[in-house]
Amino acid sequence: MSKAHILVEYIGFLKARKKWWILPIAFCLIVLGMLIVMTEGSAIAPFIYALF
Repeated sequence: MSKAHILVEYIGFLKARKKWWILPIAFCLIVLGMLIVMTEGSAIAPFIYALF
């Protein structure tokens, strides 16, 4: 199953169930996850982890 297919299914779920309030939460979780992964090996990692 491709990543695009998962995204299409997720959007379909939001439309069918009228759960649009989940979208900002999922977006924030994805952004925070990417931030943690990107800064994992860098020198600014201790400063990012100190925020949370």
